[in-house]
Amino acid sequence: MLNVRDLETGYGEMQVLWGVSLEVRKQSITTILGPNGAGKTTTLRGIFGINKPWKGKIEFEGRDITYMPPHRKVEEGITMVLEGRHLFPYMSIEENLLLGAYTKRAEERVDDSLEIVYSLFPLLKERRNQRAGTLSGGEQQMLAIARALMSAPKLILMDEPSQGLAPKLVVQVFDTISRMKDEGLTILLVEQNVFSSLEISDYAYVLGEGKIVAEGSVDEIKDSEIVKRAYVGV
Repeated sequence: MLNVRDLETGYGEMQVLWGVSLEVRKQSITTILGPNGAGKTTTLRGIFGINKPWKGKIEFEGRDITYMPPHRKVEEGITMVLEGRHLFPYMSIEENLLLGAYTKRAEERVDDSLEIVYSLFPLLKERRNQRAGTLSGGEQQMLAIARALMSAPKLILMDEPSQGLAPKLVVQVFDTISRMKDEGLTILLVEQNVFSSLEISDYAYVLGEGKIVAEGSVDEIKDSEIVKRAYVGV
């Protein structure tokens, strides 16, 4: 579904990514791992177009989308759940959700999308008239994911969805991501929670200093000496 080749980008004059290449297969969960500062978030931002690619090529379903702006990528079926949630706190849950269905493609499917979202997140349905800012951190993360689903995406880029959550809520978030795959979605996930993300993933890449330093199946990555050095320091 997604093919990234030799992606380079950064911030201002500071280059962060140095020839990152990866693939994401349809209806799979692919995880990007790596220590802080490795370039994980920048990879997602480069794919989505928040950071304009300097070099390289990005293909989605066989089409070149390298320099396509983010709003066009949403129309094509790609969406991103940003780190930090970015909700509208004084609007209701349902108003936040409906704002996620702003493209023509999403508007045509808004009722079906709401049904899927409320089946995945029954708590949001129960509280749909409650202001988003009054939700707990875990509930706000669920709403951020649900709002992304309202764009009727084919591919979801997720940046640190478990960040700052209590262990019990982390389990709920990863369970939800797994169920999203069962609904036919494809997910590219950036996470610091190595073991929880690998539990639900089909394939993983490890970033180090802006480059892919390892890749493989979940079992291969778990046994990788590079991963052990990156996270455990041995």
